[in-house]
Amino acid sequence: MIAYLDASALVKRYVAEAGSAEVGELIDQAAVVGTAIISRAEVAAAMAKAVRMALLTREEGVSALQCFSAEWESLVRLQMTEVLVSRAASLAWDYSLRGYDAAHLASALFWRDMLGESVMVATYDRQLWNAAQATSLTVWPRSLP
Repeated sequence: MIAYLDASALVKRYVAEAGSAEVGELIDQAAVVGTAIISRAEVAAAMAKAVRMALLTREEGVSALQCFSAEWESLVRLQMTEVLVSRAASLAWDYSLRGYDAAHLASALFWRDMLGESVMVATYDRQLWNAAQATSLTVWPRSLP
């Protein structure tokens, strides 16, 4: 299985929260795991927010960010190009997505098209989950809480 993780799924690998164990299992089962390069900033921002909101101590946040940074190179990192951003703009309009969610959807669709194989999109964002399903991508988890 080829797994594409957006930031909402990827952060669960490094911060213990609902869904973390399942994300770990998904990553372990995947032959290849990828994400868009924008996830690097999104995950760091999510960790910083968790520290700001006192959901993580500063030390826990630093540790999570270090683990994420150490594993970053092992991910397939899909680059943002003018063509991909243009496709994301269309997807944002068509599915009423936020900008980065549209960029994730465009990246996952591009990766599927480039590989000619099914790509499973892991996200905990309901709008992105629905849009991915509407564009015939396999979505994970199978249903959102």
